[in-house]
Amino acid sequence: MPDVVAHGRPPDVRACGSCHRTEGTGGPENASLAGLPAAYIAQQMADYKSGARKFAGPPQRGPVLLMTAIAKAASDADIQAAAAYFSSLKPRSVIRVVETDTVPATHIARVFYMLSKDGGTEPIGERIIEVPDDAAQFEHRDTRSTFTAYVPKGSIAKGEALAKTGGAGITTPCAICHGPDLKGAASVPGIAGRSPSYLVRQIYDIQQHARAGSGSVLMVPVVEKLSQDDMISLAAYVSSLKP
Repeated sequence: MPDVVAHGRPPDVRACGSCHRTEGTGGPENASLAGLPAAYIAQQMADYKSGARKFAGPPQRGPVLLMTAIAKAASDADIQAAAAYFSSLKPRSVIRVVETDTVPATHIARVFYMLSKDGGTEPIGERIIEVPDDAAQFEHRDTRSTFTAYVPKGSIAKGEALAKTGGAGITTPCAICHGPDLKGAASVPGIAGRSPSYLVRQIYDIQQHARAGSGSVLMVPVVEKLSQDDMISLAAYVSSLKP
């Protein structure tokens, strides 16, 4: 494990593993990095540094502001070492996608959902509710943390149809760029089995032109017609696949 992943380079470069976990598993509040192409990871750092990758707020999300600051402070050697390390890791299935009309009551714990200590349930509505199965384990940066993503009923099948056919012109079949199994191709990232919360944010950010890097620009015509329901459905389906 490179030193920048384990320890960072204080005071300005935080350890990559402190947020993305040392095995690149990440969480709902950020990206899982395991198995992403090294060139793609390096390009995202360049986009953060140049301002081409932002959040479609306002306000800007804390993790995005943090990544921007780290990208500006990180050396080329730091970025190349981290990118090579995370790209060498095999992604693992850590998310269970559950279709439901009713979800456990939750509250926001900084930048992710946590189950309410008082229990109870509430309608899911037009939302994805993604929670760590063991909040304390997740907060302690344990790479063995697993998650349950609650999605509206019927969303997986709808998302599969959109992903495979494009929905009669609503979008483009995902496999054209992301590979037949959606596990990536060349410098295009794999999306199968990744956080649905993260995926929806990225689709929305690209649609709103908050992500304007070279790869994101190619995605604009793919996502420009998607509704919020379409985004949720696509993310539900993609996240239900094995990475």
